[in-house]
Amino acid sequence: MRLFAAIRPPQNVIDHLAVALADAQSFAPDLRWAEPSQWHITLAFYGEQPSGALDDIAAHLANVAAQSKPHRLHLRGSGTFGGRTLWIGVGGADLRKLMAAAELDDVDPGRQRAHLTVARAPRQVGVAKELARALAVYTGPEWTATELELVESVLGAGRGGRPLHDTCRRFRLGTC
Repeated sequence: MRLFAAIRPPQNVIDHLAVALADAQSFAPDLRWAEPSQWHITLAFYGEQPSGALDDIAAHLANVAAQSKPHRLHLRGSGTFGGRTLWIGVGGADLRKLMAAAELDDVDPGRQRAHLTVARAPRQVGVAKELARALAVYTGPEWTATELELVESVLGAGRGGRPLHDTCRRFRLGTC
């Protein structure tokens, strides 16, 4: 199982970002644009895990969520991973603490930045970096995140061969 910890933005935040990306999508139709219904903020990426690890990771995230308060967040800025993955950044107080708590001790914390992936290029292309520069000024509406999710990513199972992200478990923040 390919697993990660995530926060889902509310619909008004998704709608705001979709409007902001409309011109970018027409400018770069060769990028594989993620479906807005699949958008999420990745806090911690656990990679490939045996299915038996699901309950242990869920217990870890339940503990993290119980000890964390709801967070005020907003989408802002952008960048790329390896010139191929275009993402929108996330701002908010204490976000780094939540990310650090969500990490597992035995997993390499490969991506240290909370992000929402919006597109992927089939290979490293300049257009993803150009779009990241253009979207660097983006700031979305603020909202309060109240849930943390454990999500499985099934590569190629989504529409058009995109990844499909299925929520395995949800945890309310601040439940203790």
